[in-house]
Amino acid sequence: MQQFFEIEKVSEGKARAGHLYTDHGRIETPIFMPVGTVASVKTVHQHELKDDIKAQIILGNTYHLYLRPGMEVMQNAGGLHKFMNWDLPILTDSGGYQVFSLAKTRKMSEEGVKFKSHIDGSFHMFSPEKSMEIQRQIGADIFMAFDECTPYPCDYRLAKKSMNLTHRWLKRCITWCNENEELYGYKQHLFPIVQGSCYSDLRKISAEVIAESNCVGNAIGGLSVGEPEDEMYRITDEVTDFLPKDKPRYLMGVGTPWNILETIGLGIDMLDCVMPTRNARNGMLFTWNGVMNMKNEKWKQDFSPLDEFGTSYVDAEYSKAYVRHLFISREYLGKQIASIHNLAFYLDLVKVAREHILKGDFYEWKKSIVPILKQRL
Repeated sequence: MQQFFEIEKVSEGKARAGHLYTDHGRIETPIFMPVGTVASVKTVHQHELKDDIKAQIILGNTYHLYLRPGMEVMQNAGGLHKFMNWDLPILTDSGGYQVFSLAKTRKMSEEGVKFKSHIDGSFHMFSPEKSMEIQRQIGADIFMAFDECTPYPCDYRLAKKSMNLTHRWLKRCITWCNENEELYGYKQHLFPIVQGSCYSDLRKISAEVIAESNCVGNAIGGLSVGEPEDEMYRITDEVTDFLPKDKPRYLMGVGTPWNILETIGLGIDMLDCVMPTRNARNGMLFTWNGVMNMKNEKWKQDFSPLDEFGTSYVDAEYSKAYVRHLFISREYLGKQIASIHNLAFYLDLVKVAREHILKGDFYEWKKSIVPILKQRL
């Protein structure tokens, strides 16, 4: 029987290259996962995601898909894969982050979270069991245990109380999964989530509890909520010391290209973030030479390719001047071109990082490339 995760090579330090095996395909790690919140990676066609951007797995959002189109539509469609015509792996979050972001309209209890829909104001209840049921109905290959994400900064007592609640909810998630078979006939894998804010002792406790749950992979949450980069790196470094080395580690919601390389260097295998598409829609492009603001006057008469080092077709087919014109004219095509470019860059970034891990010079390469990635062009 094929195991879920195999490590191909560990570089000096913690960076590692491996493979994840799901019933919808193999994933090379480290990997970046484009975010498809409502069954769509914004402005990008599925064939572009697969054939041009080279995405190997995408992320769907439990909260949003539950509210719209709803689980009846999802089940009648045969799951999210068939609904959106995507035949590669899908990961779903638990809805826990939306619980965090809806703090003003939620009511938490031991049972779960009652919240108000941002769409029509109706009230709904998410419990650990409900989150598991919804994610099974969505049909995710990898799905997250229901958790509470604390804000930054966070009082120690609140962080500890929240962490303990997340651990109790995890037990209920595992019990539900053990009592319910896969819905669509393929294997679905549960990841628990390490919490504990920026407190080292809490993160250690949480990582040890999560490790003892013996799930096939583990996630680290609560590190994209406004904390300084140094804090993110410190906690990530500490947590990966306590999570099992033979299982994949997913850092949720992170981040910039340099965040990605730094955390890969700390032992992270999987990452996701809305940044490449969100920033693209505002005219920010990430490149191997640095960060470009496509609204700047300097690109007005620059008819060179959008990105001479880019791997996407848009990088060669459109000029900097043209893409700037689209943004200044508020044409939607500009957002689409920028989104495709940024996603392709992010996937190329982790691909090249993987090559350097296999080559054995990842840390030397990372040290040289990170300052270049941060440059403002």
